[in-house]
Amino acid sequence: MTGTVTAAPSKKQRVVLLSALGVVFGDIGTSPLYALRESFGGSGAPALDLPDLLGVLSLILWSLILVISIKYLVFVLRADNQGEGGIIALVALLNPWKTKPGQARYVLMLMGLFGACLLYGDGTITPAISVLSAVEGLRVAAPQLAPFIVPFTIIILLLLFMVQRRGSGQIGRLFGPIMLLWFLVLALLGLRGIISHPAVLVAFNPLYSIQFFSHNGLAAFLTLGSVFLVVTGGEALYADLGHFGVSPIRRAWFLIVFPALFLNYLGQGAMLMQHPEAIRAPFFYLAPDWASLPLVLLATVATVIASQAVISGTFSLTRQAIQLGQLPRMRVIYTQADESGQIYLPLVNWLLLVACIALVIGFGSSDALASAYGVAVSLDMVVTTLLAIAVARRYRWRPGLALWLGALFIIIDNAFLGANLVKIPEGGWYALLIAGLIFALMWSWRAGRALLATRLSKRAMQMEAFLQKLKTDSLYRVPGTAVVMTGHYGPCVPAALMQHIACTQVVHERVIFLTVITADQPHVPASERLDFEDLGQGVIRMRVHYGFSQPPNIPLALKLGEHVGIPIDTDAAIYILGHEALIARREVPGLPYWQELVFVWLARNAARATAYYHLPEDRVLELGLQVSL
Repeated sequence: MTGTVTAAPSKKQRVVLLSALGVVFGDIGTSPLYALRESFGGSGAPALDLPDLLGVLSLILWSLILVISIKYLVFVLRADNQGEGGIIALVALLNPWKTKPGQARYVLMLMGLFGACLLYGDGTITPAISVLSAVEGLRVAAPQLAPFIVPFTIIILLLLFMVQRRGSGQIGRLFGPIMLLWFLVLALLGLRGIISHPAVLVAFNPLYSIQFFSHNGLAAFLTLGSVFLVVTGGEALYADLGHFGVSPIRRAWFLIVFPALFLNYLGQGAMLMQHPEAIRAPFFYLAPDWASLPLVLLATVATVIASQAVISGTFSLTRQAIQLGQLPRMRVIYTQADESGQIYLPLVNWLLLVACIALVIGFGSSDALASAYGVAVSLDMVVTTLLAIAVARRYRWRPGLALWLGALFIIIDNAFLGANLVKIPEGGWYALLIAGLIFALMWSWRAGRALLATRLSKRAMQMEAFLQKLKTDSLYRVPGTAVVMTGHYGPCVPAALMQHIACTQVVHERVIFLTVITADQPHVPASERLDFEDLGQGVIRMRVHYGFSQPPNIPLALKLGEHVGIPIDTDAAIYILGHEALIARREVPGLPYWQELVFVWLARNAARATAYYHLPEDRVLELGLQVSL
């Protein structure tokens, strides 16, 4: 008989684990503030008697076990794309980008993109409901401050989004110790309740869940919509995988987060068995009177941290979508030079802030916001499960086990989704509206780029004709290298270069047609960065390969040319780019007119290619082209 000895985590591993605790688990870690309360709130909710209380607690515990511990931590996290997580990374594993409409992988791609869009709705609701639910503890600790709950919430949200510029790594190191304290308090409060009424431990028996459904019927099914609040945060957990890695996330969950959560939920249940009137705020009533105000302050800080998981995940998701051509270029700030996952997107950050403040003002309470919460996340979980099953089949990861697990998860996810659908008229429409708008933007951007490429190809010269022109025409060849940026690696010469030649009758001695290719993987090693084809007459066709999580830096990539036999003086090279002035016209066949207008607006507001590709400002020549769509 043999065994293995697991080494104790190193100091660096402990720091990463603590940082992961501060960023990844904040969302799911603050659900005890409102999840059990919402399960017995509202019209049609089950009665707060002993059988129903044990049934709801059993549902909560087994949801954490099945959905988070097994589905995400064991199953879904295996589907990492070279360490990168999130639904876009999951879609990329299926390599669907070059498929045609109607094919299975194309349908999966659309599902994945819509699932990604759903997370944007979650990204605005989570900070709003988390912070608001904590500040509402003032109704218990300091009732005289209740009128200031909404203003306090807005101030806290402003401060949270203002510190995002520091990056999730630094924020995680700052927040990690606080979240460790938070989970310790959760566990201690839960133990206090359990000791007072240890009979609550029978809720581990799944038979109580079954009896809950048999006694309450439709009301029990609808209660799943509130029980689902205990697992919201699972998608953010997966999206933040690229920030910290699989091992720290798993260690933090099984050693700290999960024990603290199940102790606290059981403690709340034990307290409600003796004091059912405390259902108004069971989490805060679980604490002794002297600890009420400190607990409100700690909960407020914890909910601020809870929002960080979704915000960081939204940044990662947006960067991946940009790299894969699903969204226009935006300004991306890398907050740590040695960590490509540590990013900050100013535009996304401030849009999230505006949306969060609007939600707090518009809904006014966490009870009202709970109606908007859950629809998008539950639908996204269904999509994630379907994609994970497809990935498992493609890579032949224990197909039999994957199929059975997938079927179980689909049943669970669809039950949660069905229970949440009734929330659509009460506020669930908001997340679906946000997802629909962003999906329309992605669709318009992708379709518009394809139409623009078609229009430009009609004005471009064939490569063979261009090479012949260089050979026979009396064009003046000046010393140096011209790097011509082109979106398509093909037989056509970009219209920008032809316009430059028509105006100047000048061509550089070396012309490099350069295309940036984004791979269906997060990282491409430097040894595979460049490939090229020498076409003669000093003309080279070159591709620069990046992963969808790598920042594109063209001058840095070209410095690798000397390793493949093409030394390039990047300080002296001229970069030629086309700057298209787009015009949407009703009379020209193409996309629907509204979609053309959306694409034109997106293109005009996209970040400049010069900054996005790190091109030297004083070496860039942009040539304007007017294109009618």
